[in-house]
Amino acid sequence: MSASTAVECVQLSEAQVKVLENCFNRETKHPEGMTLMLIAAESGLSEEQTLKWFDLRNAQWRQSEGLPAKRGSVLD
Repeated sequence: MSASTAVECVQLSEAQVKVLENCFNRETKHPEGMTLMLIAAESGLSEEQTLKWFDLRNAQWRQSEGLPAKRGSVLD
């Protein structure tokens, strides 16, 4: 699954993907609280959709780095 289709049932625009990817690569891979709210507002998504996108994007990133898809393993 590509980053542009990481939110189920929601077709993301190119601008939304750009906002999400920029935040993922430059700010945080695990947004919480106010940061999550700001990213959601900037991308025009709900906080739930934004968090889901980051969860799926993190799994992709972790696999590309040779790490388990889920956090919390002994290898972290």
